Amino acid sequence: MRKLKYLSAIGAAMLLSVGAGRAIAAETPAGTASPSANPQAQSIAPGTEISIRNWRHFKRFMPEGMVELFRQRNLFKISDDVKIDVGPTLIRPLPKNYVEATEKYASQIKLVELPAGGLSLSGYQGGRPFPNPQEPHKGWKILANFWYRYLPHLIVDTYQTGCIQSGIGGTGCVANEIVYRQLAFNTDPGIPATTPGSEDKFYTRWSTKLEPEQEKYKTTLTISYRDLAKPEETFEFVPSMRRTVPVAAGSRCAQNGNLDTTEEDSRFGFASNLTQLKVDYLGERKVLALVDSELTKARYPIGYDQPIGWPQQEWGKWQLRDVDVIAVSKLPAFAEGYCYGKRVMYIDKAFAAPVWEDVYDEDMRVWKYIGLFYKTLNVPGVGPVNTSGSQITIFWDMQNQHSSVISDPGEGRPFYVNEQAPKEFQDLHRFTTEAGLGEVIR
Repeated sequence: MRKLKYLSAIGAAMLLSVGAGRAIAAETPAGTASPSANPQAQSIAPGTEISIRNWRHFKRFMPEGMVELFRQRNLFKISDDVKIDVGPTLIRPLPKNYVEATEKYASQIKLVELPAGGLSLSGYQGGRPFPNPQEPHKGWKILANFWYRYLPHLIVDTYQTGCIQSGIGGTGCVANEIVYRQLAFNTDPGIPATTPGSEDKFYTRWSTKLEPEQEKYKTTLTISYRDLAKPEETFEFVPSMRRTVPVAAGSRCAQNGNLDTTEEDSRFGFASNLTQLKVDYLGERKVLALVDSELTKARYPIGYDQPIGWPQQEWGKWQLRDVDVIAVSKLPAFAEGYCYGKRVMYIDKAFAAPVWEDVYDEDMRVWKYIGLFYKTLNVPGVGPVNTSGSQITIFWDMQNQHSSVISDPGEGRPFYVNEQAPKEFQDLHRFTTEAGLGEVIR
């Protein structure tokens, strides 16, 4: 058996294997009572099946939004035939180079207090900035860990689908081709930490419309920067005009087409300016999550449990995950006109990404519940990772009574990470610069 070592830099609860790709199963000891027999139990035995008949015994292991869906008090509610199969908890080791960067650089990172009350950091070079976040500012440190979580340096989603379903059953879908690129703080083997010629960029998202036909070739590029305080920039190529135009920063709160998403919900769960945020730490919890799922290859709504588009049993077994719960809102200086009053995020301690979010409007009324369901992929030279970019994200808009399903990828289409991507997607000019946007119609 390979030797295991304790990596205190990743937190006291995490054991990571030295060899990439090995997962550690944290199973409930034999004989442990199920919460159905003991409502105060601290775990759920693998093999437990949760349904509408017994869910109340397990509600302490559910995010608030999931509890509300199971209560069946709204139009969007869990159907009577939903089944959640609970399996063992698998803690996958973080990539070796990412762990080494954490050990090397975390001690030199400093929090920077800004005049408007926000925070930034200095000294970040890669890995997890705060391997054992503590007060003061524990919530903000956890959010920073999410921002700099491991992702493959190149992700190509050839057919992302976004489908909306109204409360009366009508559906409609769009499709995009998306290229994500990390240009700084890379830890993938054989890749420069900073991509030559990338200037001060950190991350880019290039997206072109595939469907519907009337919007085809409409392409956007969003750029985030190494400096956390520098606002993201978005540029759009408009085919009818044959030119690229900047997108106003105020449009970040606008809905993306007819979907229940905004730019603030992008980058696989959340994208906002960290220096403008107030982040409260709400505590630790164990919650049910689907983090090793098999994404359905069917075209929505097939493959989803209706009427709300809930994951079917075939997606895989749910796990009981240790999470940090944080509440994210805008600081008063930046709150006017912002779309959300508060976003409660359930951040998985092992891979530092949310497994669920509860979103409130400006008047602190429940607005959206967001479920994030991850597919583990084997990244070349790295091993299996939960945060691969491949996932299904479901938005339930409780106020307007419709839902949106974002599938990365949709319908089983090709999805590439790092060197798996065809050569054409390696073109930095085309996929990471404003000037390259117009090349989409060549």
